[in-house]
Amino acid sequence: MNSVSVIGSGFSGMASAAFLAKAGCEVTVLEKNDSVGGRARAFSDSGFLFDMGPSWYWMPDVFEKFFANFGRKPEDYYKLIQLDPGFQIYFGKGDVMQVPASMDGIYDLFERTEKGAADKLRMFMKEGRYKYDVGMSELVYRPSFSWTEFMRYDVIKGAARLHLLRSVRSHVHQYFRNERLKALMEFPSLFLGAMAHQIPALYTLMNYAAFSMGTWYPMGGMVRVAEAMQELASELGVNFRLSEPVTQMQVEGGRVTALHTAQGRVATDGVVAAADYHHVEQALLPQEYRNYNTGYWQGRTMAPSCLLFYVGVRRRVEGLIHHNLFFDRSIDTHAREIYEDPQWPSEPLFYICCPSKTDPSVAPAGMENLFILVPVAPGLEDTDDMRAHYRKVVLNRLKEVTGEDIEKDIIYSRSYCINDFVADYNAYRGNAYGLANTLKQTAVLKPTLRNKKLSNLFYAGQLTVPGPGVPPALISGQIAAQQLLKKIKSQYHEAVI
Repeated sequence: MNSVSVIGSGFSGMASAAFLAKAGCEVTVLEKNDSVGGRARAFSDSGFLFDMGPSWYWMPDVFEKFFANFGRKPEDYYKLIQLDPGFQIYFGKGDVMQVPASMDGIYDLFERTEKGAADKLRMFMKEGRYKYDVGMSELVYRPSFSWTEFMRYDVIKGAARLHLLRSVRSHVHQYFRNERLKALMEFPSLFLGAMAHQIPALYTLMNYAAFSMGTWYPMGGMVRVAEAMQELASELGVNFRLSEPVTQMQVEGGRVTALHTAQGRVATDGVVAAADYHHVEQALLPQEYRNYNTGYWQGRTMAPSCLLFYVGVRRRVEGLIHHNLFFDRSIDTHAREIYEDPQWPSEPLFYICCPSKTDPSVAPAGMENLFILVPVAPGLEDTDDMRAHYRKVVLNRLKEVTGEDIEKDIIYSRSYCINDFVADYNAYRGNAYGLANTLKQTAVLKPTLRNKKLSNLFYAGQLTVPGPGVPPALISGQIAAQQLLKKIKSQYHEAVI
């Protein structure tokens, strides 16, 4: 039996561990923090349970497909609730657009907002379905070692329909004139790492997924998904070693032979590094074994970091549903201050998740659990004064737009930003989402998931293929595990011969 190691227990790391264990490997997961989940950890305080990171459960088919590989279903581990409305967008004081759960309701919303928009949305969704079917069943499961992996007849034949050379903005504007509808269709690009005119229109597949499959919530929070993956991996025999960061990789004969931690040496036949790619290379590997130098990383376009506030309110907050987007300021100005002229935003857009609207377990009775997120450029100077400033900005805007003044009713508050992402996850430049999904950082043009100099080291996570987000993380872990298993199998075959 081969002994393999996984560095990091985020979604990609635990996905790798599960696939490796299923294949018969003896798997050890080494995790820096005291709980699994990576950015999808949670913490409790003052009677509140706060998800620390991901809060959107989109693309439920990817989760179903993952668990099906092991003869399981998501509902074996957690209960899913479809949200209706899925989310809402505030465009100004009392000006809110709620997105229904049903497609009929969404078509009605578009038609009420812009005459003829329902039929245009039907055409948009038809194109989106094609992109989703090809993108999520074909393209994202490729290791992206070479462009030849994508040279399938059906993919080449339909390449024009994928809109790789058209931007999200130009594609959306081709269909819709109303500014609110355009903002609704462009908002996912904020978290893909570039402005809407720089993201390939392929990624409008996210609009298709959000509308056609709905927005869901696992009762108990997104941390339940991480806990489910740990439970599954443990059932398969995976050994989790928490609070044990890897400090060095031992290399012999072109292979990683051991990992070193404060607790000792862990011999290994192969490694999936699902921690921050930049940290793994720059801090754990000697220079001669790294894929990329510091200049390469400095030249990458990063997706945003974010300033987070975890807030407990001692009363119910009107005007909020589970997912709330505040687009009452210019999306282009905020995007420029993230991507083109990095600085703290002058008038930020922000997002508030209020899971206590759906789940009574995350807050004391009659109280509200708020997760507030402000996208910001990575690498900014993160100070207590800056955090305090934006806390006031967000609370004042919440009051301005919804009429709710919650300052005096806050009984718990904690902030989390760039310095914390670095401290907790060794995140390069304090990034929260990984690399931007620009055309120049797509597929083969992303950092490769294999180490070019060490035959048994592979990478997984948001800095490699297929990209940022929870569903891509699950897929990334699967691809990395499959590639390591192929290498182990080939080495065994050579040894026998």
